[in-house]
Amino acid sequence: MRLRFLPLALLLACAPPKPAAAPSVAHGFHPEWSRNAVLYEVNVRQYTPEGTFNAFTRQIPRLKALGIDVLWIMPVQPIGKVERKGSLGSYYSIADYTAANPEFGSIGDFKALVAAAHAQGMRVILDWVANHTAFDHPWTKTHPDWYVHRADGSISRAIDEKGKETDWSDVAQLDYKNAAMRAAMIGEMRWWLDNTGIDGFRCDAAGLVPRDFWKTVSDTFRPTHPGLFLLAEWEDPRLHESFDMTYGWGLHHLLNDVSQGKKGSSDLAKYFAAEDSAYAPGDFRMDFTSNHDENSWSGTEFERMGENHLPSFVVSATAQRSMPLLYTGQEASLRKRLRFFDKDTVDWSGPSLAAFYHAIFALKHTQPALGNGPWGGKQTALATNGGERVYAFSRTLGENTVAVFVNFDRTTAHVTYDRFGAPGRYTDWFNGARVDLGASGTVDIPAHGWRVLVRGAATRAP
Repeated sequence: MRLRFLPLALLLACAPPKPAAAPSVAHGFHPEWSRNAVLYEVNVRQYTPEGTFNAFTRQIPRLKALGIDVLWIMPVQPIGKVERKGSLGSYYSIADYTAANPEFGSIGDFKALVAAAHAQGMRVILDWVANHTAFDHPWTKTHPDWYVHRADGSISRAIDEKGKETDWSDVAQLDYKNAAMRAAMIGEMRWWLDNTGIDGFRCDAAGLVPRDFWKTVSDTFRPTHPGLFLLAEWEDPRLHESFDMTYGWGLHHLLNDVSQGKKGSSDLAKYFAAEDSAYAPGDFRMDFTSNHDENSWSGTEFERMGENHLPSFVVSATAQRSMPLLYTGQEASLRKRLRFFDKDTVDWSGPSLAAFYHAIFALKHTQPALGNGPWGGKQTALATNGGERVYAFSRTLGENTVAVFVNFDRTTAHVTYDRFGAPGRYTDWFNGARVDLGASGTVDIPAHGWRVLVRGAATRAP
């Protein structure tokens, strides 16, 4: 859902105390498979001309070959008809939690999708809408007390973090003061875990739901469903009490600004310093250059980032704590804003970027220093003379070091760096060239480009 979020500066005031050292596994619940995982968001409706589970399932081997580890499936349940937006409605207006939208297929078809992903060694998380339902969800009739009501007795639309009704006119606000409703919601989530074999949930508008509910979700399901993974659509360090990962909205919007020349490398340095203060070393952040909200409402990465969309992805995929996200169609240079409430099939005929994404995901998979959360190396900024258009950092874990140099400018950058703590013989991940990096030296970075130099692990993209 399109929503507001707290900027990182405000989050610092409510962040928990920073631990003295990272635990071996943050909170004790990150599954081992998430160590170096890459996430892919699936828009089933728009993915194929058919817009069905079965049609998408045929694409799973291709995504596995691309380097995807986890499929995030946007909501698959029936969509409400009352106050429906557009011809097909919003995925996030749920009319029945434990059924499949016939537009997509049957529950059996969905289970086959999950089984096909599992057969490829991939995981599947389902988008979960806990904050609200459609106005024609059966609960509005059988349990009207499970909803927030206006002064005139009518059921309220979804309410924002300030207590005001949103413009989400097609959804009804659930009342989390009601214990019976909470128990029912847990039951609906359990149904999907037990009956379809999914591996977790991406939780929509997580910050609008009380944090103690999410703690109940985590405490209830982690003991019985080993490997469970929970992603919060929100930016709040306190949610890591229950969630494996939160959204990196702040980095995303900053990269938009850096790409456009509104901000620069000093702002990136400040962002990562603030993140270090607000988040524990083991917290996962989902970083991205596009997703369904950004594509439909703010524009494609080509609109927002221009020629800097790939350098931005390099930063998103290699930053400390980051689990990178690729959205439907990005690998085919999707240049249109997909309509949100109507059929609008992805154009797969654009120039392929599969080789780039495959290479960056292979980097993620083979370099221990780039491990997610508690498994990776600390991010250390590199001092350069590249001004505001060049950002550089390194991450080291044991003998493995990855040095990342990114140039957001339209001309080649001839960069002098110093105070590099891991000098030695490196290999350029993307072209195989051997590079000697001293404690100080120079690096050339192409216009709107990057250099990723590695040592101590696999040294060349496949």
